Amino acid sequence: MAPESPPKRPHLPRSIWALGFVSLLMDVSSELVHSLLPLFMVSALGISVFAVGLIEGAAEATALIVKVFSGAASDYLKKRKALAVLGYGLAAVTKPLFALASGFGLIFTARIIDRIGKGVRDAPRDALIADITTSETRGAAYGLRQALDTVGAFVGPLLAMGLMLLWANDFRAVFWVALIPACMAVAVLVFGVQEPAHHAEAANGNPLRWENVSRMGRAYWWVVAAGAVVMMARFSEAFLLLRAHQGGLALAFAPLVMVAMNVVYSLSAYPFGRLADSMSRTTMLVFGLLALIAADIVLASGNSLPFILGGVALWGVHLGLTQGLLSAMVADAAPADLRGTAFGLFNLAGGLALLLGGALAGWLWDSLGAPFTFGAGALFCSVAVVVIVVRRRLIKQ
Repeated sequence: MAPESPPKRPHLPRSIWALGFVSLLMDVSSELVHSLLPLFMVSALGISVFAVGLIEGAAEATALIVKVFSGAASDYLKKRKALAVLGYGLAAVTKPLFALASGFGLIFTARIIDRIGKGVRDAPRDALIADITTSETRGAAYGLRQALDTVGAFVGPLLAMGLMLLWANDFRAVFWVALIPACMAVAVLVFGVQEPAHHAEAANGNPLRWENVSRMGRAYWWVVAAGAVVMMARFSEAFLLLRAHQGGLALAFAPLVMVAMNVVYSLSAYPFGRLADSMSRTTMLVFGLLALIAADIVLASGNSLPFILGGVALWGVHLGLTQGLLSAMVADAAPADLRGTAFGLFNLAGGLALLLGGALAGWLWDSLGAPFTFGAGALFCSVAVVVIVVRRRLIKQ
């Protein structure tokens, strides 16, 4: 008698692939603009670096706040795709504004609208992925979307560099090109993604009411806390660029650090997402933190090219292990009728933790130097690993 073949892993729905390509196209569009925007503001428009900081801070804060309300709205209205289309559409219409801008006002307006669009789309999109998939394929689904999104994150800057060389540093021409993939992203979302016909029952009234939020349960809030710890320990990829510059990497080639990290991230996100569907997700989270500890130790040890490349590669592995995983953990832990709200609150907590971690890392960098910054990150991650392992053992007892 022939041995039974192992059961086949369920295929991901077509809509998941479509959402992945939506993310890829919009990230190409966004990075065509964002990888050049600070230089455009300072060198072409004469905007001060302080004003650039104000614009970026206000934009990111706006996205964080909007995510909470858009997620709750998707639960209340049971219309996740419509909100995602609105969010991606807002991002698309801002691209000509960047090309037409002649001063602070229009740049600020375009940046805020762009981040409102991101805030509107992210939580409903992540909840829609959970609606489309089952728990057996959810890790792979989030990993695939993250992998394709990250392809856009390195294709966009590379395309921007190539077009700037081709068109003799014509910022505005590059910004106009960004409109093409943005419109393609919206079209793929409209025609390629099918929202499930039957959602879970709508939340009882306002999803942000206490009786609804309290239904999230301990498992969900544990994931929120774990996500916040990961974001705080990671602080910001900007410190990778600073460390590379310390090592003598020319400013013109600094974006290649992010390209290298995103290549590793993109290649690892989907395989790790599939792996998360067949093993303990808490164990995967510990592996992700161990990868970040290793990256911090390497980056703290030296700033020569081998150390930088090793640290950046490990940082990309960490992202591949944790980003899709955390989304899957949120989807698993949250009530089905409150998934949009759950993703909104999770993103808010993670964003605030990232801001706090970035501020602390910057203070350590200025006060004690880069090795102490990365060393503190490794220490913080180590404490988090101990807490996760102890908690898991206590639950098993």
